[in-house]
Amino acid sequence: MRRIITINSNQVNKSVETKKVLTEKLINAEFEVTYNFCKDSELIISIGGDGSFLKTVHDFNFPQIPIIGINTGHLGFFPEISPNHIDRFIELYKNNSFLVQDISLIEANIYTNDCKSNMYAINEVVVKGDKSRTIHLNLNVNNKHIQKFSGDGMIISTPTGSTAYNYAAGGSIVDPGLNLMQLTPLYPINTNAYRCFTSSIIFSSDSIIEIIPEYRFEDSILIVIDGVEYRFSQMSDIKISVSDLKIKLLRMFDYEFWSRVSEKFL
Repeated sequence: MRRIITINSNQVNKSVETKKVLTEKLINAEFEVTYNFCKDSELIISIGGDGSFLKTVHDFNFPQIPIIGINTGHLGFFPEISPNHIDRFIELYKNNSFLVQDISLIEANIYTNDCKSNMYAINEVVVKGDKSRTIHLNLNVNNKHIQKFSGDGMIISTPTGSTAYNYAAGGSIVDPGLNLMQLTPLYPINTNAYRCFTSSIIFSSDSIIEIIPEYRFEDSILIVIDGVEYRFSQMSDIKISVSDLKIKLLRMFDYEFWSRVSEKFL
């Protein structure tokens, strides 16, 4: 029976060397190795940091194959395997000493005067200006107007992404076992002229967050999906919700979220 594992790596020297070592060890363990997406793979291994991990998932179009990361980057919150522990990882994997964690994505439907675009995020969707000036956004939730926001923008994050840009912006770290969205304002203006939320808001998984840009200058709103910028001409409406689409993260049995938070952040 063929057992195929896909390896995807960035081009950093340490990652390239790790890819070579991993390939040899997997072949010696009687696995087949491919460097391109293969629907018959039983596992995808991303080599790099958090950015490489996210890029792998997006490039492979959110596969339903379990994925795990080997960390050759800096923080390495997603990739939990050290290059020094490859032998142990292969042994545990062959002995089925792992679990698979389903991770919910968020979906952004972006409307312009001409079309609708559909995008998915593992960590976050960010609506912000592309210039150093205040932007104005109308925030609706479940068809109810909440506020007219003025500031640098908004982050809408998943629980998985709560430890990323959301945390850096002052949002809360959320247990990934919860199914919700968190909206964190980016430098909101709160004066007599503008009244905005200054802390994060938690929304249930069945909520629909709607953001309507108000253009006072030229078309200068950016959408950032998991760290990648996208530009749309004259966005009229952005609707964000928890998607039915999930990805599968392979975790070792000794993985524990709050221990990892303590190790990486505290």
